[in-house]
Amino acid sequence: MRVVIADDHALLREGLRGLLQARGIDVVGLAENGREAVGLAAEHKPDVVLMDLSMPVMGGLAATRLIVSDVPDVKVVVLTASEDEADLFEAIKSGAQGYLLKDLKPDELFRMLEGVQRGEPALTPTLARKVLGEFARPSGTRHERASDELTEREREVLELLVSGVTSNKDLAERLIVTENTIKYHLRNILDKLHVKNRAQVIAYAMQHRLVPLDPPS
Repeated sequence: MRVVIADDHALLREGLRGLLQARGIDVVGLAENGREAVGLAAEHKPDVVLMDLSMPVMGGLAATRLIVSDVPDVKVVVLTASEDEADLFEAIKSGAQGYLLKDLKPDELFRMLEGVQRGEPALTPTLARKVLGEFARPSGTRHERASDELTEREREVLELLVSGVTSNKDLAERLIVTENTIKYHLRNILDKLHVKNRAQVIAYAMQHRLVPLDPPS
């Protein structure tokens, strides 16, 4: 895995780089503000950018939006001290693949990063519940047209995602198909709903009532 770290605190950047490198993760760039993070993402095309929110010159949310737009294959995971729910919701809306707090234990961070490589959202259960609670509120439209475009199998995948089954392996086991088949269905869902990652898929589905609010286990 290749990673860029964006944080305006030098000690945190260096400490995190050492932690990741000790685990065999290649840290290809360090940024002290959002503008540098955007440049490094475009230059190195890492697998993941670990993005702080509060930085000079350009903040993490603005940088996330630019990276997601300009280098869509690069996944952004917010790593922040902010427990503000508004920051959490805005990060997901901006295209972040996850939102992690800086007090996360190292083993949990590594587990989350491994999941991100598989396309899974990097959200702890507590933050995932907050996201689902926020986006479960009705929106002005139901987006029935987008829902109608989904096949029956895609809708099954979507219902499982909303119920908390987010890994390719678990989805494949539930639906008795291969992981490659799951990836194919997920790509179609992303394209049809015009969203960029699974975290946004779940939020969109809840907000626009594309699946039952209490999908079966």
